[in-house]
Amino acid sequence: MLDAPTAPVDPFATVVRRIDEPGTGAALRAAGPVVRAEAPAGGPVWIVTEAALARRVLADERVVKDPAFAPVDWNRWAAGLEPTAAEQPSLTTLDGPAHAALRKAHAPLFGARRMQGYAGRIAEIAREQLAVDGTVDLAADFTTRFPLTVICELLGVPADRVDQAVEACAGMGSYGPAEFAKVLGSFAELAAAALEAGGGMAVELRERVPEGMTDQELSYLLFGLIFASQITTDSALGFLVASALGDPSDDLVRDVLRRHPPAPYTLWRFTRTEVDLDGVRLPERAPILVHLAGINAAGEGQGLPFGAGPHYCIGAQLALVEMQVVADVLAADFPDARLAVPYDELRRVDRGVQGSRLVELPVVLRG
Repeated sequence: MLDAPTAPVDPFATVVRRIDEPGTGAALRAAGPVVRAEAPAGGPVWIVTEAALARRVLADERVVKDPAFAPVDWNRWAAGLEPTAAEQPSLTTLDGPAHAALRKAHAPLFGARRMQGYAGRIAEIAREQLAVDGTVDLAADFTTRFPLTVICELLGVPADRVDQAVEACAGMGSYGPAEFAKVLGSFAELAAAALEAGGGMAVELRERVPEGMTDQELSYLLFGLIFASQITTDSALGFLVASALGDPSDDLVRDVLRRHPPAPYTLWRFTRTEVDLDGVRLPERAPILVHLAGINAAGEGQGLPFGAGPHYCIGAQLALVEMQVVADVLAADFPDARLAVPYDELRRVDRGVQGSRLVELPVVLRG
């Protein structure tokens, strides 16, 4: 049995880089298909860097999402963990049949055909929010507000609550028990407003979830949909606009997802029992990450921009429509749009498991 090589770089360091400057992916991949690093919450973490192995891991029933299987000495708040599946069932904490049942409730709401049917309205939202004069930093507001406006409208959250959604998502940047409780309270208000207004997907989801799910549990599901729609699509949209205006390609959305996937790593996973990964023996409760950014950058097959296996991103089709719509609206409605600085001067900040995002995106949309 082999020991995993130690990561030659710190994969969790916060580093500011040029927009297309290579990150840690190549160094990690060169070290091996499974490398070991020091987790931000302490102790070892095993990082999968190879596509075929990643797909096997993401489909392995012995590798679970439930934070109940995190290392016993991890501080939940330092690790940024959600409540356990027993405390708070959700798409991102449940596994096995319980997860499959909950995913079945969500899937028809976010299918490709239905999401494409909203493309016209999503384009209207993009046009409205991009209709600004002068130089504007799109990373300061648009890349956050646009996906939140879309998901709030789809769920039935009243339009005058979008500012609250923006503020609530920003509040997730400070992670402690008091902060988390405050943010969840704000999201609960958004969920209640959507359910009271009716006519949106929130009401549909309430009718579809497994029997016995409480209002509080439903509220948490809606929180997950709203926050996930922002935290991942936000970063991807920044890179999309930068590429559209400064480094365009024939297949823009796919190319951006390859170079800058919505999340550089999967969410935390943990071994339910001892697991052999390509000859490396992992103990029970071992934390695992799949380095999506490194796998995608290497160009292996179709890549893994939205993960794989049972936990494949439920909002992938919505994200794809949003990205394509923004690219189309820029081309059709803002033909003179340009970056206010050279493309190569744009910077991104890489923050390990917290993701990558452009520091700023100054754009002149008109004239």
